[in-house]
Amino acid sequence: MDAIIIQELLAERLLSPRTLTQRTYPMKLKDQEKQYVGFATLPNQVHRKSVKKGFDFTLMVAGESGLGKSTLVNSLFLTDLYKDRKLLNAEERINQTVEIVKHTVDIEEKGVKLKLTIVDTPGFGDAVNNTECWKPITDYIDQQFEQYFRDESGLNRKNIQDNRVHCCLYFISPFGHGLRPVDVAFMKALHEKVNIVPLIAKADCLVPNEIRKLKDRVREEIEKFGIKVYQFPECDSDEDDDFKQQDKELKESAPFAVIGSNTVVEAKGQRVRGRLYPWGIVEVENQAHCDFVKLRNMLIRTHMHDLKDVTCDVHYENYRAQCIQQMTSKLTQDNRIESPIPILPLPTPDAETEKLIKMKDEEVCTTCNYIRKW
Repeated sequence: MDAIIIQELLAERLLSPRTLTQRTYPMKLKDQEKQYVGFATLPNQVHRKSVKKGFDFTLMVAGESGLGKSTLVNSLFLTDLYKDRKLLNAEERINQTVEIVKHTVDIEEKGVKLKLTIVDTPGFGDAVNNTECWKPITDYIDQQFEQYFRDESGLNRKNIQDNRVHCCLYFISPFGHGLRPVDVAFMKALHEKVNIVPLIAKADCLVPNEIRKLKDRVREEIEKFGIKVYQFPECDSDEDDDFKQQDKELKESAPFAVIGSNTVVEAKGQRVRGRLYPWGIVEVENQAHCDFVKLRNMLIRTHMHDLKDVTCDVHYENYRAQCIQQMTSKLTQDNRIESPIPILPLPTPDAETEKLIKMKDEEVCTTCNYIRKW
């Protein structure tokens, strides 16, 4: 009836549409407020809390010297982490052992704080004999897992500092015909402990056709030797088409062929980061020249949280389960050693024993009946 009366008033121009909107809109808002509970604001609460707390990310870079690891890291995060670095000559490299060097820097972008830790491995792959040169690296990763396990099991669990390695960028030399034995041994030693992202270093040394062939060869050898590199998660069905296309390109581009540069050059009237050669300019952020932008998008903009989740839910949980299993088995062995007399189960009575028990029960019953009669 109300709808019919409103239509008649509108027809007779006694009520304007604007007046109708002003009268009905507040009523709709009130109805919506009655049906609104408020838990839809939970993502906003989590966002505010996370931004206030800040984020941390630990990135390991590994590979032989001279492949541009330091330059790439500076290019990724637009910072200079290697100001005081000392370059060794050939004679010093012969006696150098694998070291673990940490660089920590606090980065802030649009109010979001990131504590970035870069774990460098100088000396890896530089010796004449590289047998088990990855041992200090695996020991360092296990030490971070152990420290986190101790902090998690302690009393003060509120302010646990996460120094676990979330990602390892492994640099593959562009001058070979695929993976070297030390590459295979390193990745197989670490693939159960950390997310490995293989990179083809100094991609400007190769033409596009050579890069494609080297990528195919590396993929085949990774599958052949059973190396578990970081796998990109599948897209959700509700993701937009642009994100799905970007994710598809990332999967097709792995292993990423990258170039790093800290210098700014002028190309086509624009100042860009790149490398100047007699035959032209290689632009770091030009996707036609290399996969630097794809690596940066994957590492920082799209998959950083997934890298941390896989580290926590898979690699750390495997380590934690292994520790608990070892502690349980050791405790069981210690109990067996401390107890000189083993606790044996009670023996089950045989047929002769059961017959004797039955006879005794009958004698007791006969005696009780005689007492009652008397």
